[in-house]
Formats: sequence, structure tokens, C-alpha cells
Amino acid sequence: MTLITLRVLDGADRGKVFQSVPTPLTIGREDGNPIQLNDERISRFHLKIQEDDEKTVLTDLESTNGTKVNGESVQLWTLRPGDVITLGRTVLIYGSRDEIARRLAALRGVDLSDGITMDEDELDEESSSISLDFELHFGDEPDARATLHMLFPPELPGSLRAGQAAQLTELLQYLHMRIRGLIHSVQTTGSGSAERLVLEQRQWQNLLDLQDRLACYLREIGEPRE
Repeated sequence: MTLITLRVLDGADRGKVFQSVPTPLTIGREDGNPIQLNDERISRFHLKIQEDDEKTVLTDLESTNGTKVNGESVQLWTLRPGDVITLGRTVLIYGSRDEIARRLAALRGVDLSDGITMDEDELDEESSSISLDFELHFGDEPDARATLHMLFPPELPGSLRAGQAAQLTELLQYLHMRIRGLIHSVQTTGSGSAERLVLEQRQWQNLLDLQDRLACYLREIGEPRE
């Protein structure tokens, strides 16, 4: 059982802290949610957070107004400390201050071992640029926000059955071949600093179609057919 911390940055419940809440849990406006929010724009049972394969996974429960993580609409998302969850008029930040500071440290190449003691305002001298207090000024720190919300290449799912592995391979091969074709179709004009890459209209439509297919894949995974 994973214990998680969520803090309300904005909305009617601004300032509330839900600390060390056990998963799985749901968030919504109705009684019966471990985290109940006072927001008429969120659904009765809006989203679920659970542990799966050692990851903390958010699932939108087909809510009326949807869920965003770091500004992007999602159906499924692997949560990481510092992620910002928006539902209705409510904005939550995921993770304790210590968890967020440690993630920032890791992203900046600083190793905060378990032996380091951190107080409210600062860390040791080596990592003094990483403040446990940074989320209080979240909107004023675009660099910190960009660092926290940077997307890295995800790991492939483990323990796939042979059929699932073959299906995933076929999907990735399809995307690889289409992207390769688009790359090979690019032409260059000009030279030096004025050199530009040109994509023909047909290939531009090809790129948009590829984005559309990816959007459909994401929706089908997030909202599987019964």
C-alpha cells in the first residue's frame, strides 16, 4: 500500500493538505471519496489514484469536465512528485515537499542520500539551490516547473505475454516507418543560418494524420471498450 500526499494549490479548498493518504483512493465531490473536494465543477467520483507495478497511476473516471496533469488532458497518467493535477476549479500538487525536493535534486544531478537531513528552508550546501519551499512560489518559477514536468522516454511495460509483445512491436514498427517516411521527405532550402526545412503539404497532412491516430490510441487505452 502506497501512501501519497496531495496539497490544494487553488480552488475552494486552497491550502488543504491531504497527507499520507493510503491508495487506492478516489477524489470527487461526494461523500465516500477519501479526498472530498468542494468544487461543483468536478464529478461525484472524478478520478482514482492507485499503485500498479510499483507506479502511482491516476485514472480519470469518465468525469464530465476531465482531468489535466501539467496542463495536458489525460485519461491515464503515471504520477511523479511535483505533478500538478487540475480538476474543475481545483489545482492539486502531488507529493510531499521532501519528495519534490528529492526529485528536483535528481533531475539536476544532485544525489540526496537518505542520510541528509533537510530543514524547512534549505538543504545541505551542495544542494542549496533546491528549496523545499519552492512550491509556495510555483507559479513564479517557470524554470522549476519546466524541469519537474519534463517528459522523459518512458520504460516499456514489463511481463508482456508473447501476443501482447508482438502487438506492441507491430504498433511501434508502424509508427517508426511512418515517421521515417516523413523525415526522408523533408527538403532543405537556403544555406547557413538561413537554412530551413520544408515539408510538403501532403506530408504535413500525413503528420497531422499520425498525430490523430496517436490521439485515438491514447483514448482507447484510457477508455477501453467494454
